[in-house]
Amino acid sequence: MAEKSRSSRAKKGAEIAEQQTTSGGSFVASPEAKSKALTFRIIAAVLWAIAIGGELFTIFWVLKQDPITMWLLIVLIVAIGAFALGGSLLWKKANRFDPASRKDKVRFFVQNQLGVIITIIAFLPLIVMIFLNKDMDGKQKGIAGGIAIVIAAAVGLASADWNPPSVEQYSVEKNVVQQLTGKDEVVWVKGGKAFHVCREASDLAKSKDENIRTRPVADAHADGIPRLTKKWVSEATKNCGIPVEKVDEVLGSVDDVTSTLDDSEIATDNGTPVVKAPSESPEAEVHEGAPTSTVPATSTSKKHAA
Repeated sequence: MAEKSRSSRAKKGAEIAEQQTTSGGSFVASPEAKSKALTFRIIAAVLWAIAIGGELFTIFWVLKQDPITMWLLIVLIVAIGAFALGGSLLWKKANRFDPASRKDKVRFFVQNQLGVIITIIAFLPLIVMIFLNKDMDGKQKGIAGGIAIVIAAAVGLASADWNPPSVEQYSVEKNVVQQLTGKDEVVWVKGGKAFHVCREASDLAKSKDENIRTRPVADAHADGIPRLTKKWVSEATKNCGIPVEKVDEVLGSVDDVTSTLDDSEIATDNGTPVVKAPSESPEAEVHEGAPTSTVPATSTSKKHAA
């Protein structure tokens, strides 16, 4: 019975999708977003230039002194790391406003991992020159080289973008939301792990109104929210009052829609993703989207006064 109902919904959704041809368009950053991204990238470039300038000063002046002033060398190593890290963090923030496309693999990699590349440039020659320096003894080389290696590794790890944004991700999320609700508007909590389709989402139930933000998908990413909740299907049907047929329509028409979902959220009908029948839906829910501090834990037992 559930299989028959699901097949009927999938057929109806496919018919609507064929009439409307709603695969969605590609994300394009707004002029304001591009302007902010450019500002962050310029500042990042300046910070990186200072870091590399500090490296050159250290190699060609500090390491040429005899004796070498160790405290100055260590201070410069720390400063180089600080400037390199500051530039990397701003560069990553800029990528949230104006992401690269995965279609150009080289540009996508360089744009998202440029902070790591700069860190290598700012530290590798310096580390090599420290260990090759003839005016430092083994102990001095161990201290200065060890500090440089540790800072370089820490800055490199912090500079790497482990889950880089892309034009394709923003596009599919925006198309899903627009076709579900009729507008590019999502809801999230500052510091959350995901943004949501509507204010009534169960993950936002315990969040205070003053902590809730409602703006376009691009703004959510710019605010540091990495993605659309992966349970938006059940959220739309159970919390947001969106008909199952409408969700089926979106599932059948938005390009690459399954990339936004957990497998447990949907079933397939002749290769087309559709909403699971109630009997197939997972009973347990894993909450996401609100920071831990906004959802206070509840005690399962109470102490009674004697």
